[in-house]
Amino acid sequence: MNFNNEKSNYMTKFFWQKASLFMLAILFSFPFSATSKPKTEVLYRYTPEGYAQIQVQNKTTKELACWIAIDGFKKKFRLPPLTTSQWFTASDKRYDYTSFSSWCDYIELYPQYKNYSVGGSVIR
Repeated sequence: MNFNNEKSNYMTKFFWQKASLFMLAILFSFPFSATSKPKTEVLYRYTPEGYAQIQVQNKTTKELACWIAIDGFKKKFRLPPLTTSQWFTASDKRYDYTSFSSWCDYIELYPQYKNYSVGGSVIR
C-alpha cells in the first residue's frame, strides 16, 4: 500500500477544490458592467402654471443616450457626464409626473444617439 501517494492525491484534490471555490468567490464579487445600467436620477416638479416637468441627472462619468416620453411623444437626447438635463415640460395640465417615462443607457451601446442634440426642449 502506497500511503504517501494516496495522501498526495488527496492533498492535490483538496487544493484544487479550495482554489476553484476561491476563484468563483472572486468572480461573483465583481459587478458585471455588461448588465449594469448607468446611475441616473429622475426629478419631477410642477411649474407655477401647473404643468408637470421632468429632469434627468447623469451621475456617471460617461455620456448617456436618453429619451423622455409622455402620451406617445418621445424626445431623444444625449446627456454628458455628470450633468443634468434641462426641464422637460408637459403640454397639458392634465398630465402629472406618473404620465412621464424615461430611459437612459450608455451611448456606446446606441451610436445612433450621437446624432441627437445635448439636452432637449419642451415635449409637444
